[in-house]
Amino acid sequence: MARKKQESQEGRLTRAEEQVMQAIWRIGKGFAGDIAAAVEEPKPAYRTVLTEIRILEQKGFVGHKDFNGSNQYFPLVSREEYSGTMLGSLIKNYFNASYTSLVSFFLKDKNISDEELAMLGNLIEEKRNSQAEKQNKEKEERK
Repeated sequence: MARKKQESQEGRLTRAEEQVMQAIWRIGKGFAGDIAAAVEEPKPAYRTVLTEIRILEQKGFVGHKDFNGSNQYFPLVSREEYSGTMLGSLIKNYFNASYTSLVSFFLKDKNISDEELAMLGNLIEEKRNSQAEKQNKEKEERK
């Protein structure tokens, strides 16, 4: 019953599914043995990895190509795409759909170094410049 509830959450992976998916993203493509070897500790049993791969296929995260009865598996969803979806859900559900609230939450963390703060500042400035360039380009195209 727990599996059904977790599967019904659109696009979400269980902890075990995510562990196997992380291995698939790391290796890019591989056979079940390759994937099982790439799963980080604590490693599930080989048969558990096979079960999780089948579930990931059913959910549309993984595809396969048949090589004389052996399946080579590959991701259909990129790590970045999945991360973006999960982060969007996190922001919506825990930070009132506000990126400002999310950033404020992390800025309250006293473990952020001056270097990390400078990097965040640079990223914000790059984003501002990119948006300004895009707006200027759109204005020019309208003329």
